Amino acid sequence: MNRSQQIQNTTHEDLKFVYELFDQSIVYQEKKGYPVWKNYDKNALIKDVDNKHQYKIIVDGLIAMVFSVCYSDKILWREMERGDSIYLHRIVVNPEFKGQRLFGVILEWAIRHAKNKGLSFIRMDTWADDHNIINYYKGFGFCFIEDFNTPNIPELPVHNRNIPLALLEYNVSERHKI
Repeated sequence: MNRSQQIQNTTHEDLKFVYELFDQSIVYQEKKGYPVWKNYDKNALIKDVDNKHQYKIIVDGLIAMVFSVCYSDKILWREMERGDSIYLHRIVVNPEFKGQRLFGVILEWAIRHAKNKGLSFIRMDTWADDHNIINYYKGFGFCFIEDFNTPNIPELPVHNRNIPLALLEYNVSERHKI
């Protein structure tokens, strides 16, 4: 069945639902015994919306996923940050759409976006001790770079402080299709 899918910026009107998605994600992660955000920073989400850095995947008129982007991540990527990457953050799926591999829609969009901006890499981070999610992203062509423990600094959203992360990278120039 062909389903209508589109990616567009989230709006302030979407934020209540976005918060619900984050709350549901935390409950799901706890129930499954996965690493879990202790909280999430609503101000970071509002800032993403204000800066047009948060997007939603709409499937048949419903928000199926949300994700944020940025173009510099010096704190996590340190000396590897060279201004040649788009970073995917805060990816949350609507429970009604779990298991549909909609991350592929995000990746296709990110590849086009990176190429349009002349960027070489798509980077992201996830829980270092969640091998299922790491392998999921590897299945889309991401390479594991390293594990990194985040510092406790105010420049990071609350939910990203003091946690062990796996850093993952997708080389846009080496891969043309997912």
